[in-house]
Amino acid sequence: MKKEWLTPEELARETGFSRQTINKWVKKERWITKPKPGVQGGKARLIHIDERVRTFLKSTRHAAEPSATYRVPPNSLSSLLMTSLQQMNSEEQEKLYAMLLREGIQGLLRRLDISDDQP
Repeated sequence: MKKEWLTPEELARETGFSRQTINKWVKKERWITKPKPGVQGGKARLIHIDERVRTFLKSTRHAAEPSATYRVPPNSLSSLLMTSLQQMNSEEQEKLYAMLLREGIQGLLRRLDISDDQP
């Protein structure tokens, strides 16, 4: 953070936290703020980015869970089933829905001639 004063919105963009989280920390940690020039009403504030703020933000990064990508491989069964469902028209989807409610997954597997003892 190169600037000495940032709005909660700017700080949120820099850190990846929400503006609401930044504002909560401003109050809880008693960070130094001043009114934003030219904005009436007293709501718009600038946060002084001093060493306390930098240290606090660095400590939150260590506690955070590392980001992960949750994707379904394109050739997986769940991906194939979702694609198949999306290609069905409304009437077909309603019939499948009703059949699954009525008979469950075992009924579907029985209709497809798939049993527990078959690979």
